[in-house]
Amino acid sequence: MPTDLTWPNCINVRDLGGLPTAEGGKIRPGVLIRSDSHGKLTEDGVEAVTTYGVTRIIDLRREAECVAEPSPFAGKPLYRNLPVQDPADPDDGLHLTLAGIYIRLVDRRPELYAAAAAAITDAPPGGVVVHCAGGKDRTGLVIAMALTVAGVDRDMIAADYAATELRLREFNEQYLAGITDERRREQIRTLQATKPETMIDTLDHVDATHGGVAAYLAKGGFDATSQETLRRRLVD
Repeated sequence: MPTDLTWPNCINVRDLGGLPTAEGGKIRPGVLIRSDSHGKLTEDGVEAVTTYGVTRIIDLRREAECVAEPSPFAGKPLYRNLPVQDPADPDDGLHLTLAGIYIRLVDRRPELYAAAAAAITDAPPGGVVVHCAGGKDRTGLVIAMALTVAGVDRDMIAADYAATELRLREFNEQYLAGITDERRREQIRTLQATKPETMIDTLDHVDATHGGVAAYLAKGGFDATSQETLRRRLVD
């Protein structure tokens, strides 16, 4: 099952190795890691990433986020900045549920999620790290799609997504403490949660609207052959 990793100053890092697949296999240890932003990594943290055998880092943040908190790996061959939002896309307001926000993100840009999946697939042998700011929303969606292609059960994917809430709890509480407006604080608190049903509802929407994750990624340019290559990379 997923293993928490200690990369100093990152607070939401885990290796997804060990997750079982429908065909009796498991996700290989050391091949797919999810994390929060690397901008706060200590020197020891940077070394921990390097010594873990990571050969590609996929940063899903937008350009402005990368400027505000640069990755220590930016400019190195292993680093790819692949936002899953176009700069023209609006930020969805607090009136939507978290699943509603995810659904809009997915519906708008299949080509960007397909590009993220391709970057996992064509990385050099070794570990691939996928991250955004907190390792929760955009990372959660890309990881969910990759694990779906690999054959991991939806409930397992949702359980891994839900594990993020505990990892981010202290950070989230500190953030909430700085919000003086009670109504806004409760809205933000709702969006900080990572309930399993949020991911399940999102994947159910992909099924109903796009014909499933495989068809959705194919629509974005990540075809069946590429998906099989990804599956072979991830599954033992």
